[in-house]
Amino acid sequence: LLSLVLPRGKTSEMVNRLTYRRRLSYNTKSNRRKVSKTPGGRLVYLYPGKRGSIPKCGDCKSKLRGLPAVRPKKLMSMSKRQKSVNRSYGGSRCHKCVRERIIRAFLIEEQKIVVRALKAQQSQQKQKPQKPQKPQKSQQQQKQKQQQTKKKK
Repeated sequence: LLSLVLPRGKTSEMVNRLTYRRRLSYNTKSNRRKVSKTPGGRLVYLYPGKRGSIPKCGDCKSKLRGLPAVRPKKLMSMSKRQKSVNRSYGGSRCHKCVRERIIRAFLIEEQKIVVRALKAQQSQQKQKPQKPQKPQKSQQQQKQKQQQTKKKK
């Protein structure tokens, strides 16, 4: 580094200029740079890749645990076991949402069964006409009948 003496006793240090190593010359997300010193003492740009997004649940948008945050190109080369969790909806939905779905499906099935049972009951009632009920006997008549049966024995 060179030092220059400026008027009024101010000094300025000249910095080594760095040049892009790629053709893209704009400061974009895909052209981020990091300054690194080589073993030979030169300063060069390194291009760290974009960071991958963490997989999220399709229902509640919470982060999915156990899955790596990688770029889509890397996902293509990864095996299936690294991209999912060993569970139904693994790698797509979180455990809470899967549980909700299972409970909802179970309750819907239960509801269907109840509806079917009610329909069957109603159809049976329509098919069988109700018999006219016999007038109930008074308590005195019932007691007399019981006494008669006791006398016979």
